[in-house]
Amino acid sequence: MKKPKDITIGNVTVALGETKDINMFIAKLYDFTDIYMPVKVIRGEKEGPRLFVCAAIHGDEVNGVEIVKGLAQSKCLKGLRGTLIAVPMVNVFGFNNLSRYLPDGRDLNRCFPGSKTGSMTSRLAAKFVCEILGNSTHGIDLHTGARHRTNLPQVRACLDDAATNRLAHEFNVPVILDAVLIKGSLRKIAYQKGIPLIVFEGGEPLRFDETAVRCGLDGVLSVMHALDMIDYSPKRDKKIKSFIANETHWVRAAHSGIFVLKRKLGSVIKPGDLLGVISDPLGKKNIEVRAPKRGVIICHTQLPLVNRGDALLHVASFGRTRAVSRSIEQFDDRFDYEER
Repeated sequence: MKKPKDITIGNVTVALGETKDINMFIAKLYDFTDIYMPVKVIRGEKEGPRLFVCAAIHGDEVNGVEIVKGLAQSKCLKGLRGTLIAVPMVNVFGFNNLSRYLPDGRDLNRCFPGSKTGSMTSRLAAKFVCEILGNSTHGIDLHTGARHRTNLPQVRACLDDAATNRLAHEFNVPVILDAVLIKGSLRKIAYQKGIPLIVFEGGEPLRFDETAVRCGLDGVLSVMHALDMIDYSPKRDKKIKSFIANETHWVRAAHSGIFVLKRKLGSVIKPGDLLGVISDPLGKKNIEVRAPKRGVIICHTQLPLVNRGDALLHVASFGRTRAVSRSIEQFDDRFDYEER
């Protein structure tokens, strides 16, 4: 019989049946202070899938940090089959500075697979690929909207891969985007290595969004249940129906000014619908923003001050828009504050 493989992260070895909290050394700051990435490794008594769940690749995206914290404390992990590698904050530098980026100004999620001899961001990417991705068979990467934007809970994945497609549907959110593999992203390097990985997006930077946190944790546990890693019985009457978007488009500001949004996340819109109004500070000039196409709002700006060309809303198109809307309504009703 083949001997079970030990997992080594940050020079710490974790055998079957062990749980270890690891501080993985990343770099030194100007004052020679050491910076570490926190990692929790939980291994069951028997071999099985090795799933990593990571958050804060963009340091200001804190919803994922809360999801990983809830995951690490979950009673569902008792009797775990396989291995969970939980990384609450990948970009520790950005997290500590309330910033999306690293000190060298680079976006970590455009620098994978990185280089051991490159920039600070490139070195961090290389270390993550070697120590976390290299020890995993599956992955979930947790994100929020970008700066001043909020996202409807959604999954982004390369659906051409059957294993990844399955994980995307098991995450149990209404909207799935068959997203292009972007150069330098963690998703792309995982795809190239044959590791099924999905991205969960929900909420906005530097703010906890209770719905995003609760459904994100539910989604991770649902995926682990589907991989036969845990026994999990969520508090829901039936599985949410997921819909794959045909395409997405951005609605941009045709004029600079103060933007007042008239719709909310998850709203169904059709051509000509009023989405918002851009005005001057005294309200003398009001410019209506109307929908060019039918779809569902999956992201919108949180910042009322806009320049011409700024992205205001992100809209996904579906073959069955009303069915998607009903699924979103059922989804919203399912997560009340007391559940977490």
